[in-house]
Amino acid sequence: MVEVVTRTCPLCEATCGLKITLDGDTVTDVRGDSDDVFSHGYICPKGAALGALHHDPERLRGPLAKRPDGSFATVSWAEAFERVHAGFNRLWSAQDRTALGVYLGNPTIHNLAGTFYARPLLFALRTPQIYSASTVDQMPKHVSSGWMYGHPLMIPVPDVDRTDWLLMLGANPLVSNGSLCTAPDFPGRLRAIRRRGGKVICVDPRRSRTAVASDEHIPVRPGGDAFLLLAMVHVLFAEDRVDLGRLRAHVAGLDRLRALAGPWTPGRVHERTGVAPETIRRLALDFAAAEKPTIYGRMGTCTQRYGTLASWLIDALLVLRGRLDAPGGALFAEPAHARFRPDKKPGGRGWAMGRWKSRVRQLPEVRGELPVATLVDELETEGKGQVRALLTIAGNPVLSTPDGPRLEAALSSLDFMVSVDPYLNETTRFADVILPPPSPLNRPAYHLAFYDLAVRNVAHFSSPALGLPQGQLSEAEILLRLTAIASGLGADADPWTLDDEIMERIVHTEVRDLGSPVAGRDVEQLMAKLGARRGPERQLDFKVRCGPYGDHFGARPDGLTLDRLGAAEHGMDFGPLRAKLPNALKTVTGKVELCPDPCVAGVNGMAEELESSGSSELVLIGRRTLRTNNSWMHNLQPLVAGKPRCTLYIHPTDAARAGVTEGSSAVVRSRVGEVTLPVVVTDTMMRGVVSIPHGWGHAVEGARMSVAAAHAGINSNRLTDPADIDPLSGNAVLNGIPVTVAPA
Repeated sequence: MVEVVTRTCPLCEATCGLKITLDGDTVTDVRGDSDDVFSHGYICPKGAALGALHHDPERLRGPLAKRPDGSFATVSWAEAFERVHAGFNRLWSAQDRTALGVYLGNPTIHNLAGTFYARPLLFALRTPQIYSASTVDQMPKHVSSGWMYGHPLMIPVPDVDRTDWLLMLGANPLVSNGSLCTAPDFPGRLRAIRRRGGKVICVDPRRSRTAVASDEHIPVRPGGDAFLLLAMVHVLFAEDRVDLGRLRAHVAGLDRLRALAGPWTPGRVHERTGVAPETIRRLALDFAAAEKPTIYGRMGTCTQRYGTLASWLIDALLVLRGRLDAPGGALFAEPAHARFRPDKKPGGRGWAMGRWKSRVRQLPEVRGELPVATLVDELETEGKGQVRALLTIAGNPVLSTPDGPRLEAALSSLDFMVSVDPYLNETTRFADVILPPPSPLNRPAYHLAFYDLAVRNVAHFSSPALGLPQGQLSEAEILLRLTAIASGLGADADPWTLDDEIMERIVHTEVRDLGSPVAGRDVEQLMAKLGARRGPERQLDFKVRCGPYGDHFGARPDGLTLDRLGAAEHGMDFGPLRAKLPNALKTVTGKVELCPDPCVAGVNGMAEELESSGSSELVLIGRRTLRTNNSWMHNLQPLVAGKPRCTLYIHPTDAARAGVTEGSSAVVRSRVGEVTLPVVVTDTMMRGVVSIPHGWGHAVEGARMSVAAAHAGINSNRLTDPADIDPLSGNAVLNGIPVTVAPA
């Protein structure tokens, strides 16, 4: 039977609405949903390839276990979990729990089960050795938000739908579809800014697709964003253009920031940024003169040595111009699942990091995890607490984290490894057991993390488009069974009994909160009202019903429930972002901390760099393409067809100096490694800067991804240096890496 189902795309942060045509269990067509309240029919090549992902014959349909000869065999789920149970028990009987490391990949937050059940699993494992893709991505933004607003998840979203002046740094949303800024059809949104008389400026070392679509492109030296932004702060103070607006009484540290920015003139940062002083001054004054300006910084601003400072300075500029928490500036989303506390007063316990440190390099914990740049140190270095076993969930750190060859060697010597992953890939080939989750079409869809960052308050919920195939476990059940093993309940424990216990704890916590709309209510009655649902849908229903638009379990009869949300086929729109400050602030002072102590120390470090030796002749940056998402879509023929994408981009002047030509092969070397790849000579690159895309390098033995292997490319993380991190957040430095280029 042919039917058309609607759901949202699970493959990036844009959350576009899709119409999927099914002939039985076969996907015959995927198109954009023109009636979707948020995306209005927009779709990118990744969404159109969802059927190819669902039907990929190399996507695992059952658990694999490693034989003594190193090959893999398909086993039953019961046997797979027995092997996990035995492997963990062997480890824990010989060593303490710190001998287990955990790595969480980016796709974990693209589905409800990963978002809801990873935390109980980590709690049950009781190991401090937790790592994730966050520290090769956005951790600087979490850290700066924690210091400024009291919570690392309070990330302001640029109000691109109402702004009249948009400055983008280190962002290429026409390719990434937006990140830490959920906004389907970013190209259309940028065009709309220009149609209403606004201006779009792109600061980037490369003339990217986004730069071409902007009114102005300003090339910047990689790693120079914080220097540029601090000089803009200087100009606002020097020209008396600071106006905090309605937040004036709710900001601390204004005079301190004024003094800190005093020496940072546009002329002082010219050489480090490559941007003319008059251009920096004009940028700052145009920002001050615009009616509703905003700033958006993304991957390029985070994955550099001053990532946290750049993230902080973006928000500081918004505060100085009175555009934080203001329409057209940057505001905080209020999604349907958010905790609803309308009467809360400003202030809280604040936020701290460094509750523990890594064993080898003494790097501080941030948000419950350690910097992934030091995972290889913890694997290699012998002694008490050495990581001897690893659990990976939806991650491919061999391709995604610094110095892939060292990590490969370390993984090959582990005592035990388990992976929750749909592929036998570059990382999971080292696992003893692989537990594959189902296709995205076999699970419910609600974008919990991304609605926290959406440019409008919207929500969609989709039930699974297809039922679970016979013999397939849901991702929720896989993670619950691992949690049961970690909790000492054994491989045969009933996962749904554990799920009931988790749900009851969630309800107990909520009713004990005096500010909750269900404070003091009977836990058993609330559990009964949630009905027969289990798994992530039950948790989501509870959050939605307690949220800002919820029915509050009968207190608001017309309020939102998961059933009502699911009945809205094309989603629900709760309106534009609204002001939430000062009440939402969680800092100890109850104010926006404009100039946190660590940022002052970081700026002093910037000054030391300016006084040291000059920059490298060539530096490396990454890049993305619209058809890929890090390393996890290269086994789909529709997305890798055409010209090779894993190439070296280099400016004509630099190519001539290095002796490489269009179409030839070049050797690129850094302090830690080298790669050889084809050359593309292009004037889209800033002089002195070369670019290699992230996420490739599939030519390895033992993986089972034939399409990816046929378009292997090279692993750019053979060039990234684990020793080079943002000192404030621990984020890996993936941009601004000193390299040399020579003919192969």
